[in-house]
Parts: sequence; structure tokens; C-alpha cells
Amino acid sequence: MSFRLDMSMMFVMHDALRRELERIARITARGGDDPRLILKSAVGWEMFKTYLHAHHRSEDETLWPVMAEILAERPADLALLDAMEAEHAIIDPLLDSIDAALADRETGPRRLGELVDALHTGLTGHLKHEEAEALALIDATLDEEQWGRLGRRQRERIGTDAPRYLPWLLDDLDPHRAAAILGRMPEPLRTAYENDWRAAYVGLDLWGAAGRRTV
Repeated sequence: MSFRLDMSMMFVMHDALRRELERIARITARGGDDPRLILKSAVGWEMFKTYLHAHHRSEDETLWPVMAEILAERPADLALLDAMEAEHAIIDPLLDSIDAALADRETGPRRLGELVDALHTGLTGHLKHEEAEALALIDATLDEEQWGRLGRRQRERIGTDAPRYLPWLLDDLDPHRAAAILGRMPEPLRTAYENDWRAAYVGLDLWGAAGRRTV
């Protein structure tokens, strides 16, 4: 599907979330070491939650309310917006429940797999729904300035964490897509990414050996 508005960053963000969901699922599915202890200590888990919150809350603040006002006389479109917000609303309780399971030595290990499965199903389903229906409605409803508010609000929420966020966003991304994203950014930012940020991000070892892709 082609869009009038530039949706490239939206798709890159969605792919980054899917990537991290797969890594989390691999950790909780593996045998041996307690996955609860691995996730609890993983930098990747905290970054995943932080960037997911920034993305969803920015949408809740800058997209759905504006669109609801514009589409006030279109019940079917309003129902789709309501569905987007409802799907967002199930994610935070799942994250909280996973954190509770990570802190629970007694029943946490037994509950963790089921909770991660629910998070994987809920979030991947939401991303698919948004891409299949909501992005087309956004494209048909908002102008460039209104659409740009999402990116600005998300950058505000990321704030000083940009040196970790950008390498996280581009992690394992197709090189051509990564180059296209970087090519749109100011020269000082690209230089910082190439010279400092990317190496520092790799050094974080977000998930440790447990989260690395097996060949």
C-alpha cells in the first residue's frame, strides 16, 4: 500500500517492537537458566518497555484525539480509533504483570511464559491491525503538520535517551532501510551514531547470550 504521508518511521518502529518481542519469547521459551532472572536483569527489557510506552502514549496524545474530532460524524471510523485505544490499554497491564512475575520467586516462573505469550499475541495483533486499517485512515485524515506532531512528541518523550534509542531502532534492520533513515537526519546526529552511539549500544549487550539469534 502506498501512502501520501511518510510512514517509514512508523514501520521501522513496529518492526523494532516485533524484533524485541521475538527475543523476549526466545528467552522465556529456552530451558536451563531461569528466564525470570535473565529478563529481570536485562537492559533490553527496560528499553523495550520505555520505547513502547513512548510510542503508544505519543499516539494516544497526538493522533486519536485529533482524528476523533475530524471524524466525529463517521461512526465506523470512530470505532476503529476506539479499537486502537482499547488495544493500547491491554498492553500496560501485561507489562506490569510480567514485572510482577519477574519479582515473584514462588509463582513467577510458572506464570511468565503465559504472560509473555499474551503480550506477544496482543502487541503483534495490534501492530498488524494498525498497519492494515488505521494507517490508511490516518493517511486519509491528517495533513503533514498534524502527522508530524507524532514524531515530535515521541522525540520529546525519548529526550536525552536518543543515543540509545536510535541504535535500538535500527538494530538488525535491513541496511538499505537503515541508510534511508539515517540519510534524513542532520549530519551531526549521523556522525554521532556512526562514531559513538552504535558501538556503545552494542556494548550494552541488551539480552546477553540468551537473547541472541541462534543459527
